[in-house]
Parts: sequence; structure tokens; C-alpha cells
Amino acid sequence: MNRFILHCDLDCFFAAVEERDNPEYVGKPIIIGADPKDGKGRGVVSTCNYEARKFGLHSAMPISQAYRKCPHGIYLHPNFEKYQKASKEVMEIVNSYSDKFQQVSIDEAYLDVSDICQDFKEVRELAEKLKSEIQNKIGITISIGCAPTKSIAKIASDYNKPNGFTIVEPNQINSFLSNLDITRIPGIGKKSKQYYNNKGIKTIGDITNLTRSQMEHLFGKNGEWVWNVAHGFDTREVKEFSGDRKSISKERTFYEDTDDLNVIISKLEDINNRLHDIIVKNKIYYKTVTLKIRFKGFLTYTRSKSFPHHVQDKSQALKVIIELLNQFSNENKKVRLVGIKLSNLEKALNFSQTTIISYLEV
Repeated sequence: MNRFILHCDLDCFFAAVEERDNPEYVGKPIIIGADPKDGKGRGVVSTCNYEARKFGLHSAMPISQAYRKCPHGIYLHPNFEKYQKASKEVMEIVNSYSDKFQQVSIDEAYLDVSDICQDFKEVRELAEKLKSEIQNKIGITISIGCAPTKSIAKIASDYNKPNGFTIVEPNQINSFLSNLDITRIPGIGKKSKQYYNNKGIKTIGDITNLTRSQMEHLFGKNGEWVWNVAHGFDTREVKEFSGDRKSISKERTFYEDTDDLNVIISKLEDINNRLHDIIVKNKIYYKTVTLKIRFKGFLTYTRSKSFPHHVQDKSQALKVIIELLNQFSNENKKVRLVGIKLSNLEKALNFSQTTIISYLEV
């Protein structure tokens, strides 16, 4: 039986909501984030629309740099209450199309419609109906990718943005992925790209020229994961976060041991962002933050700090992580692995996004 996995990704979500509510913004570069203060502001770009991206702007760019590139843009402070409301409305629509639903962030979700659709023709009809319903009822657009696996569905949803729909059938996986840059694979960013490029791997097609054992030898477990994605071997199910968990954690191994503090902090920021995508979506609060660090030679340490009460604050968590990292400033060893764990979890009935605003004002 075919698996029909949909990845649904709202297009420039925050900016799209602002355009919907302010028609005079349409066609103009919109930047959501901290106050640029005429190019002297601190903080970052949360998101921006496609018009702003034409000037080289992107998420997480320093707001001062964004202003220098696009001083005539419309700079807006985020309205998380409004975005959360729009997200809730969208996700209720998406969830109505299948019981196998998994929201992974404020603007992304997976659907498994394998039990609903008999073939890809029915999948297309369902997806087009879903896209139309969201645009007509909520007033924003969504891009959808369909594939036999979650990872390829996510790649497909990004293929024809904005407002696109892409199907990758099982016999099309190789041809679809072959010429795509390796950064299209979830988990490969700009920094890790260079390690793959140094080994002669630039496209996803280059990965398929190596065996699984060769990829694992070159890049460890990450190499095995990437090889599996490239071959369509991803059996992960579409399912919700389990509320019984006592902690949630992620860790990453560097392709080469490093003592570059900027590289280490960048990796920790990425892990922190991914963890908070999960806890925000699942309305989870935490009390304890733990840093895990492994040095060359496999010496591994953990350091933790607890807040006086449960929080859900990406900015404060990162400050704690860097504070814990500074405890190892006198070590003269290269770092092999870093990880973050959020524990003492508590499920909240009433969810608030207000604490995230401080992240954009740092």
C-alpha cells in the first residue's frame, strides 16, 4: 500500500498575516522582528516576505544588517497573539482532513492521508481543496508537498513556494532529488554543507553514488540518516508528541572537532530553536536546562540550571546555555558534540507566547 504523506508549510507566515490584515502592504518588503532603530537596533529578523528576500534578507539576520540592505522596508514588531490565532485556525482546518495529524511548528504540519486516498489523483484533489479552504477562510497561502516519506514530503513542500503543490511518487524519488542541493535535506545547513562539499558531495544525487556504509564512515550517524533520506528510507510515522515524556533533548556531533566558539554557539542556537519549535507547538513548559558537551577523546560533561518556575522562553534558555558553556572556557580541548535537554516538563492548559517577544529584543 502506498504511503501518502503531506507536509503543509504556510508561506512567510507572520508576514502573510500582516499583508492579509493590511492590504496596503501587499507588494512591499515586510520584515517582522526587532526595531531596526535606523540601522542601530539590536535583535534579529523573525521572518520576512518574498519581496524583502529579493534584497537578501532572511530569518535570523541581524536587524541592523537587514535595515542597511532594505531601509525602505516595512518593519513590524511581531504580534504573536494574532499569529497564534491564525495558526490555530489553519491547523484546525488541516487536522479536519485526517486523524493522522502532526503539527511541528506554528506554521508547519504533517498529514498522513494513506487511509483516505486511493491514488495520487485523489491526493491532488484533497490537497487543492485544503489549499483553497485555507486561502478562502484564513486569507493566507500554504505550500504542500506529498511523498512516501516525511523527509521527502518536506523537501517537496519547499520546491514550488509560494502557494505550490508538489507530488513525488515512489518511482520519481531519484529523479526529483538528484539535482537538488544537499541543503534541501532537513538537518543540513550552510555550515554542515561545507563538510559534504569537501568530500565531493554537492547534490543529493551525489549521495546516491555512495553506499550507506561509506556515508556512515565519512559522516557518522548523520551520514546514515542523509543516505536513508536520499533513498526514500524514512519510516517515521505522522504522530503527535507524547505528553508522558519527562524531558526533551537534541544533540549534534560536529563533522570535525572544533574550538571555534562561534561555530559551537551557532550549533547550540540551532538545537535550541528546534527544541522550542516542539515545546511551543505542544504547549509545554520546562524548568531545567541542561548543556551536554563532549570533547575530543570522548570526555563528556553535563551542566544544568533550573528556573524558579516553569518557563517557555527561547531567549532565556539560550542565555543559560551560554552561561553553562562559559564554565568550560578554560578547557583547551576541541569540542566533538553538544546537546541541550529541557526537563521537568509541564503541560499547560492556557498557552501564552508573550515571553518569546523578549527574544526579538535582545
